Amino acid sequence: MTRLIRLLSLLFMVALPAAALAQQPLQVDIARGNLEPVPIAIPAFIDAGGTDGRGGDIAEVIAADLVSSGLFTTVDERAFIEEIQDFNLRPRFQDWRVINADALLIGQVTRQSDGRLLVGFRLWDTRLQEQMVGLQFVTAPENWRRVAHRVADAVYEQLTGESGYFDTRVIYVSEGMGPRGEPVRRLAVMDQDGANPSFLTDRSYWSLLPNYSPSAQQITYVSFLDGQATTYVYDLESGRQEALFASGGAGLARIDPDGQSLSARFSPDGERLAVSIELQAGHDIHLFDLRSRSLRRLTEHPADDVEPSFSPDGDRIVFSSSRSGGSQLYVMNANGGDVQRMSFGEGRYTAPVWSPRGDLIAFVKQHNGQFSLGVVAADGSGEERILYQGYYVDTPAWSPNGRVILFTRGDRGREGTEYEIWSVDLAGFNLRRMPISGQSSDPAWSPLIE
Repeated sequence: MTRLIRLLSLLFMVALPAAALAQQPLQVDIARGNLEPVPIAIPAFIDAGGTDGRGGDIAEVIAADLVSSGLFTTVDERAFIEEIQDFNLRPRFQDWRVINADALLIGQVTRQSDGRLLVGFRLWDTRLQEQMVGLQFVTAPENWRRVAHRVADAVYEQLTGESGYFDTRVIYVSEGMGPRGEPVRRLAVMDQDGANPSFLTDRSYWSLLPNYSPSAQQITYVSFLDGQATTYVYDLESGRQEALFASGGAGLARIDPDGQSLSARFSPDGERLAVSIELQAGHDIHLFDLRSRSLRRLTEHPADDVEPSFSPDGDRIVFSSSRSGGSQLYVMNANGGDVQRMSFGEGRYTAPVWSPRGDLIAFVKQHNGQFSLGVVAADGSGEERILYQGYYVDTPAWSPNGRVILFTRGDRGREGTEYEIWSVDLAGFNLRRMPISGQSSDPAWSPLIE
């Protein structure tokens, strides 16, 4: 992980001069739902020498990112008429319009004297014959995939008006079997497109329910390393981890020896954690200050208050609670005051997560033996919107732009329920399985990597 951070620090970008004034005439309205994908042509980036053929690789990753959003489709390269040979010449737009390419992305890769790669691109509107955006990146050769994701993010932002989510990572639980047939739950991390997977924890203990910090440098997760459910803080750069709560005072704070701490989530400023802790009469929400290492109890109710999640401004917390008889969603101020119930439908409501945009809260609903993934307005107005229904659903996680949700999906298999991570957009379309080998669950989506 330290090596990754060092590579990321070598990447920067500068703007390229536009050949015409950018007017953003080609725009994708992603709020409309089931859209006809915008056709975009992405020829292999020009290899200007010494790049080991990375031009084609970069173009392929960009195309895969954009297609995965469900908003774009790529024009088959066999239909191309013009062969792009000079990055700085205006394309022959009629050759691209005749094959129905609304947008054209061209690029060039050059190895500089210091060994780093210079990657430049231009996005063209073929109808108005205007350059929409042009940028260039400089990075270490081994970091070429990050450049491709950054280009895809820039294209997505230009054509939708919203930030992209491709230059991100996903931490999840890899589920498997140990050498003696025992179940194993390990934390793993990968790029959002499934590339570069690696393990963070070993087989000696279960790891569950990871969550990212706002800086993407730390995570929290629940471990059974000490024999009970305990929240850990894991530094991704150093690999150092420690228990947030421990009965002997060895961790960051003390709790009752018989208590358990469940999944914790960071506040937007990264300085606090909201966590559910079991004391003597059920679970309650607590606020833990990472600087002072002080613990403050926010709820005190005989029923279980669990699964807290901060609003993007840090002023409120949503959580699930059985205080009304069955599990429902509640919202309170970040100091524990003004608790308000916000779900009133039939069934059990669990796993609430506040959208990064602040407008919606995702949740899981269980009713009549069926699970649903849904969203509801954060202010309690309007009706809930169901995005997916299935045999089993759990642990929703938002993309950093608040337009896509990852979730755990379980389906009947030959040896019981089989778990995988899927994604769906806010319109309930573009349902996709994440490219993960083996069973997986509990996704956590990072912010955009700086």
